[in-house]
Amino acid sequence: MMHFSRVVFFVLSLIVVGVAISQFGIVGRHIMAIDYPAPAAGVDVSSVVADLVVPEMEEAKPAAGKRVRQTLPSYQNTDVYHSLYLPKQWQSEKSGVSTSKLPVIVEFAGNGPYKNEFGDISTGKVEHSKLGYGISAGEGFIWICMPLLNAAGTQNVTNWWGDAPDYNPRPTVEYCQKTVRWVCEQYGGDLDRILLTGFSRGAIACNYIGLHDEKIASLWRAMIVYSHYDGVVKWGYPFSDRASAVKRLQRLGDCPQFICQENRSDRKTGLEQTRAFLDESGVDGNFTFYLTGFRNHNDTWVLRPSEARKAMRAWLSPYFKK
Repeated sequence: MMHFSRVVFFVLSLIVVGVAISQFGIVGRHIMAIDYPAPAAGVDVSSVVADLVVPEMEEAKPAAGKRVRQTLPSYQNTDVYHSLYLPKQWQSEKSGVSTSKLPVIVEFAGNGPYKNEFGDISTGKVEHSKLGYGISAGEGFIWICMPLLNAAGTQNVTNWWGDAPDYNPRPTVEYCQKTVRWVCEQYGGDLDRILLTGFSRGAIACNYIGLHDEKIASLWRAMIVYSHYDGVVKWGYPFSDRASAVKRLQRLGDCPQFICQENRSDRKTGLEQTRAFLDESGVDGNFTFYLTGFRNHNDTWVLRPSEARKAMRAWLSPYFKK
């Protein structure tokens, strides 16, 4: 059983400009307080029974309720692949059933192999990603788990993107753009309703890859960024510094972000650090912050009932209504 205590954050020196008040707190670039129920230290994800099970990736033709391995036709002679999930209510245009275009979730995975003291694991592979399924519960969204590619654009990589020491993101940017448009054309995805999400490395990739240039930045209707944020910490790849991250952030435009993080007071990359970075950036944006309620650096939390998942889905709904 989860026991909740009241958690309130105050940033008293900020001036509130253009904020909106919701049931989750105050959202906007300038935030005086976030006030919501959350576990003080965070429970372990294993203590809450999952109510969702992510389908295994299959070598099969795409079909409603299935998650399959897929490669763009132009990449058939490479080892590149993504995973594609079509929701249970999906209907092929060939069926003759009139259907509306479906919103799309695009997800980037964390680095791998990774394991911490709590037993949290990340393989870095698209087939083990979970956020998109937890966000949608397998209904109403097409879900693409997008790979991060090597410098040659010939295979998926599980650590950052490109090859050391240059870590060139361009092959990943190009594959992502092509895949989103191709999937929408082939399976009835709505190019005006695309959600970008990611865990850990994937959270950083939301801005580093997703805002790499104006063309890819224009794809996103909203973002859910879980555990880490581009620019808060300088990593071992080029242009991970704050000034470069701010330049990317300036391409965000009116795309809202739901930024969530595990409940760990010992982390140097938590919500407080992210919020401070965003305020110092001078970039106006629509940012909402939430603790997951779990201590784990682990994307399986979205497969379990929680106040954070409920809030995340409620936040998402207005942006993806037809």
